[in-house]
Amino acid sequence: MTKTKKSNFRWVIVALLFYSTTIVYFDRVILGILAPYISNEIGWSEQEYGYVVFAFQLTYAIGPLFIGLLIDRLGTRLGFSLAVIVWAFASLSHSFAKSWIGFAIARLGLGIGQSANFPASIKTVAEWFPQKDRAYATGVFNGGSNIGQVIAPLLIPVVLYFFVSWRYVFVLSMVLSATWLIFWLILFRSPKESRFVNDAERDYICSDSEELEKVKVPWKQLVKYRQTWAVALGKLFADPVWYFYLFWGAKFLNAQFGVELKGLALPLIIIYVLAWAGGMAGGAVSSYLLKIGKSTNFARKITMLGTALLVLPVMFVPFIDSLPVCVGLIALAAAAHNSWSANIFTVASDLFPKKVVGSVIGFSTTVSSIMGMITALLIGYALNEAGTEGYVFPFVIAAFGYLLGLLVIHLVSPKMKPVSIKTD
Repeated sequence: MTKTKKSNFRWVIVALLFYSTTIVYFDRVILGILAPYISNEIGWSEQEYGYVVFAFQLTYAIGPLFIGLLIDRLGTRLGFSLAVIVWAFASLSHSFAKSWIGFAIARLGLGIGQSANFPASIKTVAEWFPQKDRAYATGVFNGGSNIGQVIAPLLIPVVLYFFVSWRYVFVLSMVLSATWLIFWLILFRSPKESRFVNDAERDYICSDSEELEKVKVPWKQLVKYRQTWAVALGKLFADPVWYFYLFWGAKFLNAQFGVELKGLALPLIIIYVLAWAGGMAGGAVSSYLLKIGKSTNFARKITMLGTALLVLPVMFVPFIDSLPVCVGLIALAAAAHNSWSANIFTVASDLFPKKVVGSVIGFSTTVSSIMGMITALLIGYALNEAGTEGYVFPFVIAAFGYLLGLLVIHLVSPKMKPVSIKTD
């Protein structure tokens, strides 16, 4: 009897996660790119811009406290859909803002909705992929974080050319979100329910994780596990660095080298395309190490160590007068960050049953976002007081954060053992 060839619909699901992540980061980076235009029209200081960033990170920190639980209880399909509806209308509300306070209010709504993206996406990967493939799948969908930032400097000039006002950029954002929602509702079901998945693919998806389906854990108990803190601290030391690149990267190039909107496209494309490649490479490396028999502990940590070392040269960026060299160093650091992210996200599904992964990522995102809120205020203050010299502080912190994060992770979870939970 001929063996049935397995379908590969799980990669269509990854494509949907890639699309949603692209929208999330398109929404985030456009504010930094448009900041000079918006500032000319409504006026805001560096400190007030810091407050706007803070507003987003405030609700992005609060959201996961209940978003992860909501997704775990309602299911990925419905929970994720509701979150996208919230962020789509929040995106549109930016177009009506007439002061920095209006932008701050719009960012509050955006943070609530978008706080669901990664808990839902990581839970989806855990549902659709066996453990050995999750880091690579995560690296692929997380590439949307870079593509969103690549298309932003390409699409924004087009929108400004045809519609003149920057406000229509936020209308475009809502249209992209609505389009994603239609595809999601049409195509997404669980692997067991999907008509696009055959038995061979279902068997492959469940090949090393069937026993996890029986596990139930009260979400409030998650904070008591050392493994939860391994994930949370891994994000705490890395995510604020990424927020800095997102919200101040374009502003830094403008302040340091006078790069205007039309000139931002090529530098940002280089940075974020390489960042995408770094995410896939980091996921592929740790997945390969698992496939050749290395332990999860070794595979994840050795990959994260390599990426932490690649970030170190970014500390020299504020002292370099060459635009190509600065862009190259930032691109290397961004690639390393995405490698780190692909692995730290996957650590959550390594250590916890798939039914609670959304809650683990949600809690971890809250922890890292609180640190992001603090750094946003500090960066805004530093730039307000010291001008471009204020960029030295965040770049130096960015260089050493990952090594410190890996050290803390190793101290908290030296052997990366999965949570031991009794099954029903």
